[in-house]
Amino acid sequence: MNNIIKGLIAGTIFGITSIIPMFFMEFEDKQKAIIASFVNRFSIGFIIFNIDLPIQGWLKGLIIGGVMSFPDALITKAFKPIMALGLIGGLICGLLT
Repeated sequence: MNNIIKGLIAGTIFGITSIIPMFFMEFEDKQKAIIASFVNRFSIGFIIFNIDLPIQGWLKGLIIGGVMSFPDALITKAFKPIMALGLIGGLICGLLT
């Protein structure tokens, strides 16, 4: 299986995992928030599998997960859950590369 397929699978799983708890939360524009969360987490999983950096996979995952989660954390001011999920998911995807 090539990295594009692995990235699509990892991104889809990470994206779905991130939106499941959102269905039980209340916020202003739930549909947009769910779509944005899915796209962000999908991108993290996809990019980790398809970027070539000269570092260990787990570190690549932490860096990509952290960098891509930081803007959402700034906008929403929900640093802990957004950064934690981005770093943990990035780490897991990086370990799988």
